[in-house]
Amino acid sequence: MLLRIWHILYTFIVVVQAIDYDVDDPDSIKAACHSIARQMLTHYTGNQPGDNPGNLPDPYYWWEAGAMFTALVEYWYLTSDDTWNNITTQGITWQAGPSGSFMPANQTRTEGNDDQSFWAFAAMSAAERNFPDPPPSSGSPGWLAMAQAVFNTQAARWDTSTCNGGLRWQIFTFNNGWTYKNTISNGCFFNLAARLAKYTGNSTYADWADTVWDWTGEVGFMTDTYRFWDGADVSSGCEDWNYIEWTYNTGVYLLGAAVMYNLTESPVWKARTEGILNASFVFFQDDVMYERACEPVNTCQVDQRSFKGYLARWMAATTQMAPFTYDLVMPKLRASAKAAAETCTGGELQATCGLKWTDRKWDGMDDVGIQMAALEVMQSTLISRVDPPVTQDTGGTSKGNPAGGEPGPAPAPVPEGLRLEITKADRAGAGMMTVMLSMIVIGSTGWMVYE
Repeated sequence: MLLRIWHILYTFIVVVQAIDYDVDDPDSIKAACHSIARQMLTHYTGNQPGDNPGNLPDPYYWWEAGAMFTALVEYWYLTSDDTWNNITTQGITWQAGPSGSFMPANQTRTEGNDDQSFWAFAAMSAAERNFPDPPPSSGSPGWLAMAQAVFNTQAARWDTSTCNGGLRWQIFTFNNGWTYKNTISNGCFFNLAARLAKYTGNSTYADWADTVWDWTGEVGFMTDTYRFWDGADVSSGCEDWNYIEWTYNTGVYLLGAAVMYNLTESPVWKARTEGILNASFVFFQDDVMYERACEPVNTCQVDQRSFKGYLARWMAATTQMAPFTYDLVMPKLRASAKAAAETCTGGELQATCGLKWTDRKWDGMDDVGIQMAALEVMQSTLISRVDPPVTQDTGGTSKGNPAGGEPGPAPAPVPEGLRLEITKADRAGAGMMTVMLSMIVIGSTGWMVYE
């Protein structure tokens, strides 16, 4: 009986915390974020017997687990709550592998450059936030070394044989999407290069950031007004663009540009940061963020349900790298966080969130990406209460390896008769709709993407 009473009281406390989210009260924000993160992790199986650390079950793709652990690194830094630090360290180090390059053998049939990058972001954030280092007994490279390993493997894939440069979406030739060059893969590479340049002071990374930025504009994936299209097929010379706009493409370039501004203090990078930030406002209705390519027409797929969270994360981080953006960014993040919290009324503990923050109510869904997006935007409102990212010169302790990284395991040959079956069953990555379903999405979103 006493245990039952305690359970009821505990449930009531958590419910009140989630319902009474107050964007002006740090304790309220932290309590609500804890509840939402806990609900998100009810989907995680990588800490269960028989599963591999770092894995999310179907229908979630591998890359989204990397994004989830990045959110948990940021959660620890923004709230000082270390509840999930152990599973975060375990998941990241397991998937990084001995080389630190996030090229596990069981992902070669589906792994794209963007997928690899979202795991690299977990390591990069861990280095920048001085997240506790992997235990020496793990034999794992340091967080910084992991980010450097991914950078090295991707720099080696820069493809000048088509479209005058750029990364392809997929890493292996037999994967669907090999002929597609997408903005998110290149934006992730740009973002990672800029942050490594800031952390290490190594100009090679900054040079690569300049190269990727220039190529993105020259190939036409970024417009003169800092709008970002999804990508293009190499068969067209990357001239037949997919005009769909996603929040995370804008966000990944926004933070990269802000870091480059912080590093160089160049008015050019300041103007670029301002330009992207102003262009990002297309993703807000009455200051509340929404995924304009799919939410209005109810076509958001599993991956796309999480995208808003990354824009929120990177907008918040931008205020630390380019403080002049703070007064423009924070009203939108605060309004979005408040709206997101109003959707988090589902489930037993009333901490399950809805997809459409503009609706301000739960929609009956229970999804990792939706939970993660709500967590990211709500915890982002704490950004002014923590210090900016560290570097090697300002207290960063993570061990690096500038020469780290390996090409990864050679994939087994795919029998010709099975190739189509494999690529259909296992297509993955953050841009999954852009190739196989592009005509459907363009048809249903055309009124939005050509405004």
